[in-house]
Amino acid sequence: MRSIDWGPLWLSLQVATLSTIFTLTTGTGLALLLAWRKLPARDLIDAVISAPLVLPPTVLGYYLLVALGRNSALGRGWEAVFGQPIVFTFAGAVIAAAAGSLPLVVRSVRLGIESVEPDLLAAARTLGARPVRVIATVVLPLAAPGLIAGAMLGFARALGDYGATQMLAGTRIGGSPTASIFVMDQLLADNEDQVFAMSLATTITGVTLLYFANRLTHRLRRG
Repeated sequence: MRSIDWGPLWLSLQVATLSTIFTLTTGTGLALLLAWRKLPARDLIDAVISAPLVLPPTVLGYYLLVALGRNSALGRGWEAVFGQPIVFTFAGAVIAAAAGSLPLVVRSVRLGIESVEPDLLAAARTLGARPVRVIATVVLPLAAPGLIAGAMLGFARALGDYGATQMLAGTRIGGSPTASIFVMDQLLADNEDQVFAMSLATTITGVTLLYFANRLTHRLRRG
């Protein structure tokens, strides 16, 4: 039996980690925006943010390719600043994973924010706290379980991304596939030991994260 190649799993963990940092930061801002009840067209904005949940991965990958490819304004701007394109790079893999996992992060963080007692917010405003300070010292600390659950869900989703990553970043990143692409490659090559080991590792990681994310989400709903 061949030794298991854990390089793809390590690559996926790196992609998922950076993706989670991005989605948690961006997702928290979007969740705060959606929690504002006076936001114009709030339902439409929510639907657009949530669209990756219902789009086929290849369609999401196509949109990313159009928006970030070398012929796009964003793609040309990126290449001018960083000296290389987004497509078929590590950065492309991170962006693809982030695009697919962002809606899960936003939903979880928003649940945490909306679970904060309005009376606490009113008390903070009564004491003269500015909105930014209320968010930083009251809302986000109390919504921490939602933020943590969102980070876990986002990480788990990014770890297993396949379609969008393959379209935007290709089948090899620095000579190595991500874990999900590796599984498909090894399955086609009839290397069942490699397929089983990588599938088991990613399943254990994903299920563990989802378990703790569910615990935190249930805690928010009970609260």
